Amino acid sequence: MEPNLPDVVLWSIPAFVLLTVIEMVSYRLHPDEDAAGYETKDAATSLTMGLGSLGFDLLWKIPILAIYMGVYELTPLRVPVVWWTVLLMLLAQDFFYYWSHRGHHVIRILWACHVVHHSSEKFNLTTALRQPWTSATVWPFYLPLIACGVHPAALAFCQSANLVYQFWVHTERVGKLPRPFEYVLNTPSHHRVHHASQGGYLDRNYGGILIIWDRMFGSFAAEAERPVYGLTKNISTYNPLRVATHEYAAIARDVRAADTWSERAGRVFRGPGWQPAAKAGAVTAATDSPTATATTSATTLTPAASAPDTLSPQASAPDTLSPQASAPDTLSPQAPAPERAL
Repeated sequence: MEPNLPDVVLWSIPAFVLLTVIEMVSYRLHPDEDAAGYETKDAATSLTMGLGSLGFDLLWKIPILAIYMGVYELTPLRVPVVWWTVLLMLLAQDFFYYWSHRGHHVIRILWACHVVHHSSEKFNLTTALRQPWTSATVWPFYLPLIACGVHPAALAFCQSANLVYQFWVHTERVGKLPRPFEYVLNTPSHHRVHHASQGGYLDRNYGGILIIWDRMFGSFAAEAERPVYGLTKNISTYNPLRVATHEYAAIARDVRAADTWSERAGRVFRGPGWQPAAKAGAVTAATDSPTATATTSATTLTPAASAPDTLSPQASAPDTLSPQASAPDTLSPQAPAPERAL
């Protein structure tokens, strides 16, 4: 029997609207020159992306639900939906969300979906609504839960709860919370780091509700210097269609320009900004040449010869999802980001 669980997102819409209005008014009454704040066109683009994602998600859910129900019918396991199992399912879903989120930062074809959420150079509650239109890449990460007997409707409830929680962490109007909360939960401070595009802030703080996964798997960084939001190469457009598709177009251009099938595969499945060793060596040689012009040097400092329209602010992330056991709990934002293995 299908669990009878509430539509968390639908019930939360009034709160989304109210909190966004309060945040906008707060910037009017108490401006912060250092904060990213609001910009009308940017906020409108974020709202458009959010509304568009609702429509496209309905399309993606049809085949995804069919796959989930097929796996659910095949497994002999069943997880009952009672209060304590719901808590466990929320915990398990948040764990798999961490790996889905991390995967969507370090695999370029997945990043092409998720880059939409990072494409704003502002950071406010409307940024939370800037969602992709191609979220069909997320479902495989949750198959283990379905195989363990979690009903697809229960999983949908957990995903909605996780999404609603993350709305409030997209703000600069909330500073750091008391230390116990900062240690366990994803907070605005932690998520500001995640949306930043500089230095030691890259590839950090993937958690949804909990930040403990980042502490466990070596991807945590505490907020120190003020973040610079957006991408390492911003797209400078408010066109929703381009915001939704620009990285897919960049991948197509790079695949067409690739010299070998190995390079073509790398352009799709390696990290954002990846390029073959031979081309990386040519870039290094050109940069080191004493005869290189200033213009050439500026060009060759770009991570990829045929750079995508946007490079992930996580471009330095490792190509694998292996835990970084040796990473400290906090990383200095001034420390250089680790080099991506070629």
